[in-house]
Amino acid sequence: MNIFKKKVDPKEALRTSKREMAVATRGVEREIGSLQMEEKKLVAEIKKTAKTGNEAMHAGTSISAGMKGASKAMAAMNKQMEPAKQIKVMREFQKQSTQLDMTLEMMSDAIDETLDKDEAEEETEELTNQVLDEIGVDVASQLSSAPKGRVGASNRKVENNQARSAAAPARNVAPPESSSEVDDLERRLASLRRI
Repeated sequence: MNIFKKKVDPKEALRTSKREMAVATRGVEREIGSLQMEEKKLVAEIKKTAKTGNEAMHAGTSISAGMKGASKAMAAMNKQMEPAKQIKVMREFQKQSTQLDMTLEMMSDAIDETLDKDEAEEETEELTNQVLDEIGVDVASQLSSAPKGRVGASNRKVENNQARSAAAPARNVAPPESSSEVDDLERRLASLRRI
């Protein structure tokens, strides 16, 4: 194994292999063409010889000439194709193809997992909203009626909010009646703001 040899890219190896196959194919086609021409000549000679009565001797000659041409064509094809080299290129291509398939499968799985997590988060949020709706908690209306100042704001703001709550139309949630309930709501609001 030569460590200084440049690693062959599978695409480049495939391209080179295709090029070599094309060259070999053209060579074989040329050889086939020449053999067909020779066959036509031999057929014409056989017909000519048959007319002269020398059939048996010429038939043996034509068969041996045809076999000689076919063996030359096969030898030329084997020399140009180099079967051992082609097998090596095919194995490397198969290895790279398998590796690509595994990579694509891993990427597909990762994308599917990510999308599943997003769907799970959406389902959790929908379920939470459904539960809150069922128990009668309207978070949006509670936040809109919550005081805008700091948690420890003056009592006047708290009284204004209580007056607004009393004047507002009836909702699913009853307005707070004591200052401890207002304090509890303010604490809950402050914790929501921290989130």
